[in-house]
Amino acid sequence: METEHRNLKPVQLDQPNVTNPSFQSTHRWALSVAMTIFPLIWVGGLVTTQDAGMAVPDWPNTYGYNMFAYPISAWIYGPFDLFIEHGHRLLGSLAGMLAIGLCIVAWRNEQRQWLRWLCIFLLLSIVMQGLLGGLRVRLDARTLAMLHGCLAPLVFALAIAVVVMTSRWWKEEVGPAVPRPFFRWLAIGLTISAFVQLFLGAQLRHIQPWAKPASFTGLVHLHLTFAAIVSLLVISVAVVGQHRTNRQLKGIGWPTFILIALLLIQIALGVGTWISNYALPWGDTHPMLARYTIATKGFTESWIVTGHQATGSLIIATALILTLRVWRRSAHKYEK
Repeated sequence: METEHRNLKPVQLDQPNVTNPSFQSTHRWALSVAMTIFPLIWVGGLVTTQDAGMAVPDWPNTYGYNMFAYPISAWIYGPFDLFIEHGHRLLGSLAGMLAIGLCIVAWRNEQRQWLRWLCIFLLLSIVMQGLLGGLRVRLDARTLAMLHGCLAPLVFALAIAVVVMTSRWWKEEVGPAVPRPFFRWLAIGLTISAFVQLFLGAQLRHIQPWAKPASFTGLVHLHLTFAAIVSLLVISVAVVGQHRTNRQLKGIGWPTFILIALLLIQIALGVGTWISNYALPWGDTHPMLARYTIATKGFTESWIVTGHQATGSLIIATALILTLRVWRRSAHKYEK
């Protein structure tokens, strides 16, 4: 058995030269797109928190101006809801232009045809998000706002996937160790559960005016239930990731530690979000708490609520990184 194991050698699948500047250029473009989309999610969350979705009543123009020609003084020194709504549009346009650059670079330099088309799909998803945002303004539809918010983490996750697949790590030669099968399915289960949890949270953020109290209560219970499921999966992934076989895999361990940190932050932000929206449940227990006045759209409260939503996107993205890396290592075939 030992002799047979020593004779195993890794097969490099679809291996470009990672030292080639063109290969590194594709990765840098992918990273720039992902780094633009995340603050876009933050600003979009602030738009929802501040009810600023209709701060600019026209689209694609801004108060009759071309979006890019709107006076910067009116934007910077205008009302805060106008500032974040117009800023959200400009950030979205920047993400789209960077995605176009990524497609051009990938089409010229990338050897993997499937990855070229994945970059095209990323660009189309960003365009679709822009159209959804525009239709939300043109139709003044809260349902479209909810759909726009639900799809944003998926676009971010897709951008992260392109970053991972264009990285040096993706093309490194690996040894005979492979992740345990249970770990693979645990990682993908976490990714799916995290998105379901975010989707339920979006239902609460965009609750329709005609929703019945029983519907709201049911959504709260589902949201809390999936919060528990995601928490258990994160802990399980962290524990299984420390198995001796899994620890031998480069790049598998650190996402599990980040997931634990993000989970703790998310729980704290979730409690803060509930307090910001529905007041302190223990206000009568202490004079200091009773004196605290909650401003739902105050500075601190807005950042807590928006941070809760944005951290959910980070959990999805990190879980996807782990899933891709685990399945990538599992996909390698070995020959004698």
